[in-house]
Amino acid sequence: MSKTHIKKSKLKLVHQYYSYTGFYSFVLLSIKKSVLPISLFIISMLLIHRFIIDFNVLFSLIVETFPTSIIFTIFFASESILGLIPPEIFIAWAGKSSEPILFLSLLALLSYLGGVISYFAGISISKIPSVYNYLEVKMQRHLKNIRKWGGFLIIVGALLPIPFAMTSIAAGVINYKFRHYLLFGLLRFVRFFIFALAIFQMV
Repeated sequence: MSKTHIKKSKLKLVHQYYSYTGFYSFVLLSIKKSVLPISLFIISMLLIHRFIIDFNVLFSLIVETFPTSIIFTIFFASESILGLIPPEIFIAWAGKSSEPILFLSLLALLSYLGGVISYFAGISISKIPSVYNYLEVKMQRHLKNIRKWGGFLIIVGALLPIPFAMTSIAAGVINYKFRHYLLFGLLRFVRFFIFALAIFQMV
């Protein structure tokens, strides 16, 4: 049997596995769920920009008023603790900075590092029985999916507008291989630059 045939057979088996376990349906559902909030966010931003406040003025004021270190610190804290603040707000802020590409790259890096912190938080949590049992209930679906699909779910978490910290915590809780987590998590950079293409044009 040729190497090409063996490779195709393995790919077919992988495809069958993800089909049977519902991975493709999960990804499709996640994309469908993300379309509405992203669309609403963009429409809201456009309407606010047109009728309420000029974002060019607002973000320029923020850039001039607050030290960049403070804004980066707030963002890093958010990305390390469940992703409480939408990254798109900070991406728009980066677009009005003096060095948009540099600031965007730093935001992507901080988001990636925030995910790493969440990963180790998950590992620490897994060693506290009471907290671990609580998360087994609250994050049951996340943990179940990470156990089933591993890296592919991390890819989804890195690319789609869902809190990357949640996926990272789940990966840490189940002790997912760290080197694989770091590799798949790099797609976080791709997400930031793709969103920036749209948001930079808007603001």
